Formats: sequence, structure tokens, C-alpha cells
Amino acid sequence: MNQEELFAQTLEQVRDRAAGQGGWISDTDVQQAFAPLGLSGEQLQMVYDYLIKRKIGINAPVDPDDYLTREEKNYLQNYLNELEALPEVKEREREAVTLSAMAGDTDAQSLLVTMYLPDVAQVARLYSGQGVPLEDLIGEGNLALTMGVSMLGALEHASQAQGMLGKMMMDAMEEMIQAQQNISKADRKMAERINKVSDAAKSLSKELHRKVTVKELASETGLTEKSIRDAMRLSGHKIEYLEEV
Repeated sequence: MNQEELFAQTLEQVRDRAAGQGGWISDTDVQQAFAPLGLSGEQLQMVYDYLIKRKIGINAPVDPDDYLTREEKNYLQNYLNELEALPEVKEREREAVTLSAMAGDTDAQSLLVTMYLPDVAQVARLYSGQGVPLEDLIGEGNLALTMGVSMLGALEHASQAQGMLGKMMMDAMEEMIQAQQNISKADRKMAERINKVSDAAKSLSKELHRKVTVKELASETGLTEKSIRDAMRLSGHKIEYLEEV
């Protein structure tokens, strides 16, 4: 395993440990986990920044509600109120239900989903404030939970179920956040491309006192005709200073 893979693995282990402790990890535990990699102070600070950005507290839990909007807080409260109306399952019954779910009992799997729905909401709180609405995070977590209970047969012990389902919830929400961040990044790049072409067209248009053609703009700026036409298309053909030819 190379250094990069070991770093990623260690980071995931630290994140999982923090999740198991209620969303926090001690400074000492972080340093001990990364000690074999010999990170510099700057690199270790980047680890702390990464953890804090993902609502993982250092030496003390963070309050996830600080990252919720008023609308999200109201949604969460209403959602949890609705869950209270579902059939209650005693904690001592959890293992029996889990074992039945592991054996393929679909009724037990459905009941297990019901039991873990509040956990999904709490995990979603930890991932709030990262560009995805709380409602969408909960929905994605619920899907992961539903898929997860049908896969419990691969486990050896019922005690492993909570960890497996929790990880599936977190992974699903992280993937959704990453996908949203990728979309946002692509949108920014698209806006930058459109603005670049628009600014260049505006400048040349002022010199010529008329709208300019794609060929003229390409010749004067060094931009390719394809990149200019792509920008026109992405803008919905609304670049004011370019001729539609």
C-alpha cells in the first residue's frame, strides 16, 4: 500500500471512529492515527480542517443544529414527530429482529428499517451545511438503509449490523454531497467560460462599433471557434455582442 492509499485509509478510520463516538475525536487520537505517516504540522492541520468541515469535533462534539437553516430545523422536528407515530420496538428486541433480517425475513427487514429511521435523521444532521438540503440527505440515507437491511446476510454477528448500516448511510450522504460539489464546480467553470467569451466579445465590439462574428473573435483573442460556440450554447445563445452565425 502506497502513502496515498494509507493516508486515505487512515482518514476513513478516524472518521468512522469519530462517528462511533457521537461525531468527535480527541486530538491525541488523531495524532496517534497519523503518526506512522510522518505528517508535517501543516499536513496534520489539513486533516483537522477536513474533519471540522465534515462536522467532526476535535476534543468535543460540534452542534450539528448550528448548520441547519430555520426551515431545516422545522422539517427535522416535523419528521421526528412523524416517526414517533411508528410502532415502537424495544431495544432488547433489536437483536432478535436483526437476526431474523439477516436470515432473509422481509418483515424483519422492514421493521429494522423503521427502527433505524431516527438514526438516519441524526446522521443527516452531521452532514448538513455542505450544499445538500437536509431533506435530500435524509432521503438518500433512507434509501441506503433500505438497501442495507437486505444485505445483512453477509454478516457473521448481529452486533455488526449497526456499524454496517451506519456506514452505508454516511457513504450515501457523502457521495450525494460530492456529486453536488462536482455539479457546483462544473457550473462555476461554465460561468467562467461564458464570462470570458462575453467580456472578449464586448471589448472587440466596442472597438468595431458593432457585433462581432465568431471567426473575428477567434482571430483577435486566440480562443478557438469551438470554445466560443460552446460558450454561446451554454449561455442559451445570450451573449449580447456576438453574431448568431
